[in-house]
Amino acid sequence: MSKPTGAGSMILIHSNFGQAKSFRMIPASKDCPYVEVLFDPERNILVPVLNVIKDSYHMLPRLDDNGDPQELKVSKRANGKNFKEERRLVQTFSEFYIYEKESIEYFIDMFAVNANEFDYQSLFTPEDQAPQQPIIQM
Repeated sequence: MSKPTGAGSMILIHSNFGQAKSFRMIPASKDCPYVEVLFDPERNILVPVLNVIKDSYHMLPRLDDNGDPQELKVSKRANGKNFKEERRLVQTFSEFYIYEKESIEYFIDMFAVNANEFDYQSLFTPEDQAPQQPIIQM
């Protein structure tokens, strides 16, 4: 089986994901097909972010003349936010989610040049402690 384009084109580095210690992968060469790769240690999910741009709708704060979010005149909305939002079409990088530990390790071994020297396995949350709730995808 031949290696995909960009194989061995990323570097593993230590990082944070929210408040938790984590790792991420950053491009090491121009032929890398990813902008970055994030790891969510709470759910043991690897998130490769492709360098392919797509149009997608997102809820963004509605801004006033000063560039500040417009506050609501009533209490918080059902989603807990106290500012107005509007749906906008924006350009974002494509991303996908890898849930299986075996697949995550295969992906890292395929793309990270320092996979053998970097101890990323120690940052996985044991399966009996990881939450079973799925991540929301849009």
